[in-house]
Amino acid sequence: MSGHSKWATTHRQKELVDAKRGAIFTKLGNIITIAARKGGDPNANPSLRAAIDRAREASMPKDNIDRAIKKGTGELAGEIVEELYYEGIVPPGAQIVVKCLTDNKNRSGSTVRHLFTKNGGSFSAVLWNFSQLGVIRVASEEIKEKHLSNEELELELIDQGILDFQKEAEGITVFTEIKDLLKIKDFLERKGLRVASAEIEYTAKEKISLAETEKIKFEKFFEELDGNEDVNDYYTNLFD
Repeated sequence: MSGHSKWATTHRQKELVDAKRGAIFTKLGNIITIAARKGGDPNANPSLRAAIDRAREASMPKDNIDRAIKKGTGELAGEIVEELYYEGIVPPGAQIVVKCLTDNKNRSGSTVRHLFTKNGGSFSAVLWNFSQLGVIRVASEEIKEKHLSNEELELELIDQGILDFQKEAEGITVFTEIKDLLKIKDFLERKGLRVASAEIEYTAKEKISLAETEKIKFEKFFEELDGNEDVNDYYTNLFD
């Protein structure tokens, strides 16, 4: 199913960058600000390094990035941005964790609740089924261009200490401990591979599959989440 695939999400977000660059820069700035609260040095803060890399991929100006970092470290005043998580279930048992970065928690909470209700779901505790991991994606085209095989690359990554390796039509997905995210990303880039995304994500321990009749509903639901100004990301227990 392409609708909730993180590969599809990545493609949609890149399309949004072209269509709504200002709104995307606001989102990326909030991500950087939140990450910088744990320290302004990207070499010592994996979350900040990943956020800055993502902003650069979107061609966010350096001044915007520096300003967002300073807001996070307290060097610049600005609106207080909160990182909020909303958990819920949508029939037939899809567990969804929505991450919001917002300066208005009442607005974001009511908007996300409405989207759950609109799709027959409701807020409910589901984080017990998720773990935070480093997740790196590399597109198939990158691997083919470098004349690498998935099998050889997987063995090399296992030697580097990854947790898991998934092969998909769109590319490979690598799971790491959070502390190893940047190390593995750097390893892939030294091999000449362009990383499509490298972020800390909530990953479901147990996943479910959807019936074909349910897929269209969820594609629309996730597109609405992608388009919401407060929603930074979302995670599910659905198989791609």
